[in-house]
Amino acid sequence: MTPPAAGPVAAPPTPEDLVRRHTVYSCVMGSRAFGLATEGSDTDRRGVFVAPTPLFWRFEKPPTHVEGPEEERFSWEVERFCHLALVANPNVLECLHSPLVEHADATGRELLDLREAFLSRRAHLTFARYASGQRRKLEADVRQHGAPRWKHAMHLLRLLASCRDLLRTGELVIDVGADRERLLAVKRGEVPWREVERRMEALAAEADAAAARTPLPAEPDRARVEDFLLRTRRASAG
Repeated sequence: MTPPAAGPVAAPPTPEDLVRRHTVYSCVMGSRAFGLATEGSDTDRRGVFVAPTPLFWRFEKPPTHVEGPEEERFSWEVERFCHLALVANPNVLECLHSPLVEHADATGRELLDLREAFLSRRAHLTFARYASGQRRKLEADVRQHGAPRWKHAMHLLRLLASCRDLLRTGELVIDVGADRERLLAVKRGEVPWREVERRMEALAAEADAAAARTPLPAEPDRARVEDFLLRTRRASAG
């Protein structure tokens, strides 16, 4: 008996449509989330989308991340997002702790409930490694142009303080609070580079000291995150 002919296979959604139709979490990041916005600051948006499970049955898999569809928006597919958070990627961890959440459906709210599961002592290494790379870029600017990119210097100080406080308390808070004016003075170029360097070194040393007695677990709760991911994939398969 000849099997019935299969109908045409629908084209997969575009990356932009994945973001439009399947975003489970989105927030504002950058200066607005850090409490460092000034007149004219951009509005940077970050998000997480869940690609429908049947798309993974194709040879061509869904994208792990998407830029757009609007300017200043960047989104991760949920599995990639979870992987980066488990290895303590600073940008991804901070995204989960934004005070400016714009959208979270039931899956997004469950992802937010997992925030503590992603935190571990790995953050000391990843934040420090990221900060070291950024500082080398600033030092190159000083050698070539006589001054760093002051906005980047401000954000590096913010990141170092955030890392120190995370290691001290076990909680990640990204709003700079009372440090706003001191940091904005750096952005305006009102603080000498040598003083900025001194602050960076002091913050790094304080983070090292905090790491020795941090309440953070040695490793993230991978099993809890994987359970969330499996349930999310199963729910999307129907």
